[in-house]
Amino acid sequence: ELATALNNRGQIKYFRVEFAAAVEDYTAAIERQPGFEVPYYNRGLVLYRLGCFDEAMKDFRKVLELNPQFEDAAVSLKQAILDKEEKLNRGY
Repeated sequence: ELATALNNRGQIKYFRVEFAAAVEDYTAAIERQPGFEVPYYNRGLVLYRLGCFDEAMKDFRKVLELNPQFEDAAVSLKQAILDKEEKLNRGY
């Protein structure tokens, strides 16, 4: 399946710290198979690392909409919310 291959290629780019390229692959996987929750999660992780908390939270929420049992997405969503609040509290 092409969506899985794109997601896997995104993972390789993520581990190489090629975040923009990884996001492109995850997005392409999502476009190919919108019901596949894993690339949403992976893209959310990259966006989180880049400090794009709102976008990351949107992806994590989509994961949980598609698969409410995806525990890592629930944990990541909670962390993104906390980190966004911390960033706001510090005035960034």
